[in-house]
Amino acid sequence: MPQTETTARAGEAVTSRPAHEVKSALAGFLAEFKGFQGEITSKLQQQEERLTMLNAKSISAGRPALSAAVELGAPHKKALATYLRTGDDDGLRGLVLEGKALNTQVNSDGGFLVDPETSERIRGVLKSTSSIRSVANVVNVEATSYDVLVDHTDVGSGWASETATLSETSTPQIDRISIPLHELSAMPKASQRLLDDSAFDIEGWLAGRIADKFARAEAQSFVTGDGIDKPTGFLTHPAVDDSLWSWGSLGYVPTGAVGDFAPTNASDAIVDLVYALSAEYRANASFVMNSKTAGAVRKMKDADGRFLWSDGLAAGEPARLMGYPVLVAEDMPDIGADACAVAFGDFHNGYTIAERPDMRVLRDPFSAKPHVLFYASKRVGGDVSDFAAIKLLKFAVS
Repeated sequence: MPQTETTARAGEAVTSRPAHEVKSALAGFLAEFKGFQGEITSKLQQQEERLTMLNAKSISAGRPALSAAVELGAPHKKALATYLRTGDDDGLRGLVLEGKALNTQVNSDGGFLVDPETSERIRGVLKSTSSIRSVANVVNVEATSYDVLVDHTDVGSGWASETATLSETSTPQIDRISIPLHELSAMPKASQRLLDDSAFDIEGWLAGRIADKFARAEAQSFVTGDGIDKPTGFLTHPAVDDSLWSWGSLGYVPTGAVGDFAPTNASDAIVDLVYALSAEYRANASFVMNSKTAGAVRKMKDADGRFLWSDGLAAGEPARLMGYPVLVAEDMPDIGADACAVAFGDFHNGYTIAERPDMRVLRDPFSAKPHVLFYASKRVGGDVSDFAAIKLLKFAVS
């Protein structure tokens, strides 16, 4: 082989070796870069998944009650709507078999518990109505009665010195007041054609009708109920002159005129009524009267010509008489001879309403064809729990 050719091939080898090394280094660098890029992408994906899980946990932790309410309430609400429209109770009974008896209990005397949303709607209406319920003490019980223990005397006390002999102090007297629960019912009816209309809000209609009936029945019984198959109203208890008051009766203050306020200084009777109540009760006291009596009272002025009555400054705020809120309850008696038409007291301490939290509904498609009856019922009771906390204004001379 000629020397010139050998020299050329040697030159080519020398020239190609650096190029090959550069290509190899570049290929290695690209491979390492791709591996690094893949590792970064993998870590970013893992970090995103971890953040997503943390966000989901924080959101669910922030609203557990809402989630539970949706999960538990929605199946019952749907099943109850089906039962009310068609009478098909398989859905409700299925929920009972699944262990959700708290929301769908079948009662021994028939009927199903209404769904929590409807029950709360009815309870909200009852609380907002002009009834003693809005100012009384309301307790939920699971038994058939509710007992109130009242200590209406003070434990004896006395001053002691370092060397004097201590004498035994008197003991308090405890009264037990038992408030039985009675069944309050309502029976609205609707035509089957109306129930078949999917646009008809059966739950809203039923809640409105039940609430209206319950509100009117409760309001009357908490004022004048005789205690026979209904709550005992506070006006049912004996009323005696406040100077002769004793436990078991309500004290009254006379107006000084038969069937009316006194012809002169009429507002003095209102002042006397307020201060007949002990100071411990006055801080949370309210006036209770009907609209006719309120119309007469709001015209009264003090010695300086200022009205004793003032309307609420904001929407929903009650009117005030001598600075105390006024509850206008239409079941209070009108002004008349010997009528106790105005009450003043701390009703939260003075009157207790006991009720079971559940409410039942039974569908009856047979008794009033072609209409369907809905028998709704709940158990409630009420009575005076502190006779010293309520005073009355009697329209009499003495």
